[in-house]
Amino acid sequence: MTVYALNLFDVADRDEYLAYSKRSVAEVARYGGRVVALGKFADNVQGDFTPRQVLILVEWPSREAFDGYCSDPTLGDLHAHRENGTSSYVWQLFDRLDDLRPVLKLGS
Repeated sequence: MTVYALNLFDVADRDEYLAYSKRSVAEVARYGGRVVALGKFADNVQGDFTPRQVLILVEWPSREAFDGYCSDPTLGDLHAHRENGTSSYVWQLFDRLDDLRPVLKLGS
């Protein structure tokens, strides 16, 4: 089942994050993932969530594909660039839905 990884973060070290971003697109694609949205923070309209500079939404073919990317031992140095290049990281997974019936169903 398709999952979406929501990434919200601030850039803490430009060079470290550049090192991550130069390789990450190809490595994400190797596991079937693809970036479907990139965003730069514009405005806080509602809510008490602390804004982050960057939004990246990645579509993965399955949770297993996402987990494979995260746990691939050959990508340890790549993940270190992401971790060292960012701060205030929020990383959440969402299951793909065709509509909101599963969420709005009584007893959910």
